[in-house]
Amino acid sequence: MPTYDYQCKYCKHEFEAFQGIKDGPLRKCPKCGRRGLRRLIGAGGGIIFKGTGFYATDYRKGSPRKSAASDPESKSAPSQGPSASDKSSSESADGLE
Repeated sequence: MPTYDYQCKYCKHEFEAFQGIKDGPLRKCPKCGRRGLRRLIGAGGGIIFKGTGFYATDYRKGSPRKSAASDPESKSAPSQGPSASDKSSSESADGLE
């Protein structure tokens, strides 16, 4: 429910009231009892984020990817040049089929 600020025009009493959006404005001052309340223009409530964080990495499924330097397979297999699939793709790109 939204919070509205009110001020009495007679006694200058200011207070906050929790009201539904469809509720009408209050009229009677709780301090002096006169009908002279006016709703003040407020800054409104800001967005409040509750939780551990709001980053794309917070919702990652599984463990993060390992870098090539820490991957044991990349260290054990020596590089033997382009593979057969790399040769065929480079030949088709050059138009030498």
